[in-house]
Amino acid sequence: MAAVPTDSGSRPAAGARFFCTAGRGLEPFLMREVRARLAATQVEYISGKVFFTTCSDLNMLKKLKSAERLFLLIKKQFPLNVSSVSKGKILNEIERLINGDPESWLNTVSTWKNLLELDAKEDKLFQRAANLPKRKGEENDINAKKLKTEQLQELQENRECQPEKQIEEETQEQGDFLTKREKSQEAFQNNVVKAPDAQNQNKLTFRVSCRCSGVIAKAFTAQEVGRVTGIALMKQFGWKADLRNPNLEIFLHLNDIYSVVGIPVFRVPLASRVYIRTAGLRSTVAWAMATLADIQAGAFVLDPMCGLGTVLLEAAKEWPDVYYVGADVSGSQLLDLPLPSESVDVIISDIPFGKKFKLEKDIKSILQEMERVLHVGGTIVLLLSEEHHRRLKDGEQRSSPLNSKGSRTDEPEPGVKKCLNPGEKTGMSETVPSSFQSSNQECLDRMPPFGSLVPVERHKVSLGRTDAFICKYRKLHSSGL
Repeated sequence: MAAVPTDSGSRPAAGARFFCTAGRGLEPFLMREVRARLAATQVEYISGKVFFTTCSDLNMLKKLKSAERLFLLIKKQFPLNVSSVSKGKILNEIERLINGDPESWLNTVSTWKNLLELDAKEDKLFQRAANLPKRKGEENDINAKKLKTEQLQELQENRECQPEKQIEEETQEQGDFLTKREKSQEAFQNNVVKAPDAQNQNKLTFRVSCRCSGVIAKAFTAQEVGRVTGIALMKQFGWKADLRNPNLEIFLHLNDIYSVVGIPVFRVPLASRVYIRTAGLRSTVAWAMATLADIQAGAFVLDPMCGLGTVLLEAAKEWPDVYYVGADVSGSQLLDLPLPSESVDVIISDIPFGKKFKLEKDIKSILQEMERVLHVGGTIVLLLSEEHHRRLKDGEQRSSPLNSKGSRTDEPEPGVKKCLNPGEKTGMSETVPSSFQSSNQECLDRMPPFGSLVPVERHKVSLGRTDAFICKYRKLHSSGL
């Protein structure tokens, strides 16, 4: 079993050290995303968390889609030894998380405050530039251009049908919509900017959020650990506790594998989306599905069981120049799509499951209909329950024919990626290679092909109380062949 490397507050020469929480099984998506969006280095993960170093500002950090929450890292170290020591010694170990390296705490607090101050200054500069008075000549030019633009828009709108205008109005409303959570984030950031410098220790206010699991949760409650941590912070730095409206929040997670301490960068979770008003599928899972779908500009993307449309919303925010169609009225349309054969580029869908939906027996018929309307070379990405996945796997393993080389067709074709499930790692911390197709990645079992649909990837992900599989297929030839 690999050891957990220690980050005792040390800072790289350039960039700051962060970590994000992620749903179980989504760590590979988050690692890939921080590399792509943030040019992150030193990317590693433990179960449910991804650690990385980046120089990106808050505007870029806010764009992370596969993360639940974002933190500045103070410490990451081995778990506390609970089994063989007394309760008093364990409390002393918790205190040493603060007292053992106070400089790392002050450095991280300073970095956190500088990030938010810089972000607030950029917002003020942007607002000031937007409100600058225009010279008379410039105003006339701007007004003329504005009038011409409005006339063209009016002409275009008259040509469009009423339903499209309604969609446009709803989209505009969503863009202007400011949630209570966003207001909370704005107040939080303003409060931070007004907060005293970290070195002025007797004026900074804080609170501790603690999470304990495993053996330590049997010995201590989160409240007890939080109280000990809070007292140690007050003694060490002179900070004052404020549970209602603190300048600073400290996050502490202790379990059998690691001890992690950090500072939440945003009060509002990254997984909260302004453009999703009604909760459906978890936004991070929907985004992960969309990233696997190989969506290209101008593509025709279909979700035949769209529900609240969360998957399509996530895809549309990332790839706007695409034609998206969602349908969800009755069970009959799911088995007989009113579309020509091979007319769709991408199909992406969260297949309903649970007591309310009895689709287990129909899952093969549904996939056959998706196969029919999909282009050769097209992609299908589905979120399947364990029961759905088992029915597809068992049925196809019994009936999979031989290919031209005499081997079973449930063997991957040359050049087709094997299925992955790196989210099943055991919680050890390890540096992950940049390619998720590396040979040391494990998959739980092989996914057999389904007619002309060949499996490409599979990821087991957590939906809270249940697990599910994100399965990706590619259509290699016409369904009739």
